[in-house]
Amino acid sequence: MKLHPSVILLLVCGGLLPATRSGAAPAPQTQPYRILQTVQYPGSGGIDYVFADSDARRIYVPRGGEILVFNLDSLAPVGSIPNTRARGATVDPKSGHGFSSSSPVVMWDSTTLATLKTIEVQGRPDGILLEPATGRVFVFSHTAPNVTVIDAQTGTIVGTVDLGGAPEQAAADGRGLLFVDLEDKDAVAVLDARSLQVLKKYDLQKKGGTPAGLALDPKNRRLFVLCRDPQTCVVLDADTGRMVATLPIGRGTDGGVFNPHTMEVFSSQGDGTLTVIHENSPEDFVVTQTVATKSRAKTCTLDLSTDRLVLITTEPMPGSQPAAAPANGGGAIPAPKKGNPTGPALLDLIVVGR
Repeated sequence: MKLHPSVILLLVCGGLLPATRSGAAPAPQTQPYRILQTVQYPGSGGIDYVFADSDARRIYVPRGGEILVFNLDSLAPVGSIPNTRARGATVDPKSGHGFSSSSPVVMWDSTTLATLKTIEVQGRPDGILLEPATGRVFVFSHTAPNVTVIDAQTGTIVGTVDLGGAPEQAAADGRGLLFVDLEDKDAVAVLDARSLQVLKKYDLQKKGGTPAGLALDPKNRRLFVLCRDPQTCVVLDADTGRMVATLPIGRGTDGGVFNPHTMEVFSSQGDGTLTVIHENSPEDFVVTQTVATKSRAKTCTLDLSTDRLVLITTEPMPGSQPAAAPANGGGAIPAPKKGNPTGPALLDLIVVGR
């Protein structure tokens, strides 16, 4: 188990941007969301997704050629999974196995972090998701095959799926259905996790484009499709694809989560904001808050045990040269690209909560 001895700890209380409202007034909240803590670790390599294992109290952050593992409560380093150039990670609590979205996929023991096997896959793995009803891990790729499906117990490949588009984020309803947003098709695919058949696709009808984040309220059957162009959350009926609502979000979304405890949707954006949407009812939604986070903190994960979110980004090491100004001269943050700078930089773990 590899520990990181060089640690910089920084506690930060984050500011808030003015709330943006749409629709009826939200249910009263005790206090607004804010940054509760930021911890920084020096290192190098790009980042993309972050994954919280709420049961085992761990955070997984793929960076460079390894997956860094932190304690979800203290944010202290726990160890790492080496030789894993991955975009994302997930853990199956039943088998105790973890998996990386990489080529090859690495399967590890989630207790010891020891590598158990590597699994050769095709395509360019990006997102990853455990489907709990089947105990299968779905690895998503922008190139064929769009989905590689792995049995979480044995680590064997069950099959592959052609989605007819480039998948970004996915969500499972716990009943054996997966919803996958297709970034290049402005649509959401509905996938049967057992038969591996695409059942239908929901078109966003030009209300939202380039969907990059997806969240699901499984009880009320509502999909929240988080789009970059325009900057919109499109709410769909998960069973029929009916358009329910559209709401504004920040620029450069790349991840979203739904919290069933608070009935809130969160969209993390590269422009340094986190949009909070409250579900008043299955037909009524409102943007209640825009939380200032940090530039390029565009992916997030939810700790269901504490109702807190963890976002990640990187920023220059102290004393390094600042990044060049945008070419357009406007001073605006450019639309985020996949990953972050690959050279030496501080990794920020940002905890947001009430």
